[in-house]
Amino acid sequence: MNIELTRFRVLPGKTEKVNEWMDLLNSNMPAVLETLEQEKMYVETIFSESIDGVEYLYWYSIQGENGAMVQDSNHEIDKAHMEFWKECIDPEFVPQELMPRVNMIPEHIQALMK
Repeated sequence: MNIELTRFRVLPGKTEKVNEWMDLLNSNMPAVLETLEQEKMYVETIFSESIDGVEYLYWYSIQGENGAMVQDSNHEIDKAHMEFWKECIDPEFVPQELMPRVNMIPEHIQALMK
C-alpha cells in the first residue's frame, strides 16, 4: 500500500480553469470512481490552498500495488483530467512530496484494501 500527499503549483491565471476541473470531477463521480478501480486507488482526495496569492493543489492518495497509471487510461474522464493537468499545473515547479510520519488505518480496513 502506498500513501502519498503531494503539492503541485497551479499556473498563474488558471484558478477558473481549476474550478472547472474540480466541478467536472465532482459532477461525474460515478465515472471517476470507475477509473479508480483499475488504478487500485483506494482513496484519492484533492485539496487546494492559496499562499501569498499562489494557488496549490494537493493530492492525497492511498493506492494498492501495481495499479494502472492514469496517463495510460482510455476513460474519457481520465483524458479530460490529463488535459486539465497539462493546462493548469506548473511544469516548472518540482512537486513537493510530504512524508507520512504515522499511518493510522485499522488493520481490518487495510485488509479490505488488499
